[in-house]
Amino acid sequence: MKTALIQISSSDDPAANLDMVLGMIAQAAAAGAEFILTPEVTNCISTNRAHQLDVLHPQDQDITLAGLRAAAQAHGVWLLIGSLALKAETADVPFVNRSFLVAPDGGIAAQYDKIHMFDVDLQGDQSYRESAAFHPGDRAVLAQMPFGGLGMTICYDLRFPYLYRHLAQSGAQVITVPAAFSPATGAAHWHVLLRARAIETGAYILAPAQCGTHAARSGTSRRTYGHSLIVAPWGEVLAEAGTDPCILYADLDMAQVQMARSQVPSLRHDRDFMKVPE
Repeated sequence: MKTALIQISSSDDPAANLDMVLGMIAQAAAAGAEFILTPEVTNCISTNRAHQLDVLHPQDQDITLAGLRAAAQAHGVWLLIGSLALKAETADVPFVNRSFLVAPDGGIAAQYDKIHMFDVDLQGDQSYRESAAFHPGDRAVLAQMPFGGLGMTICYDLRFPYLYRHLAQSGAQVITVPAAFSPATGAAHWHVLLRARAIETGAYILAPAQCGTHAARSGTSRRTYGHSLIVAPWGEVLAEAGTDPCILYADLDMAQVQMARSQVPSLRHDRDFMKVPE
């Protein structure tokens, strides 16, 4: 299956971001891509919670979701909307970070809410508290596609290998990691973590990323690392972006999944062991 990863630099204007992404989807589809993926928070990157409350919507009213579903149907492609920031259905926090798999008929084949919240304190006074505004998911998601099983994750999930092992053991042959990685953690950890998850699971890892400095009408501008990656089941990087918007392409061959897992069948080698006492 010919696959395309779209790397973008979303602003805090959902309408402008939608126009940009629609053009890139059309370009990827014209190049023969059958499965197209966008990054985390495709619709809006903002550090201003008040602005997010003003421009974001619940799922059934979101213009980006509606527009991208229509694009998948128009082009007859599978589309992974890496994630959208949406108003939450619950009252405890305002938003959810939700990934969507859209079928070629425009229907939502699967959706996944980011489980692990990015709450960190980096050097240089960079602090992130995703849990202060986003409601975490509590369910792993395995979707079915023409090639087989697709495991869905988002960004900070990457640091929790048990989720990836569970998805692979449940049937995932491809795992998606849409992201908006910070430049500091990206430079240090992005490549090695993505390659490790591919090697551990014997799965293709598809990681479309946000990049550059994100234009902001309100609040301060964020920066993200870029370097979208397509990693093969044996761990080799098949395609890598730089730090500018672009489209990456690769052909996925499920025989490579079987080959990697037959050579090192670690997914079948779990053993019970006594845990460290509390």
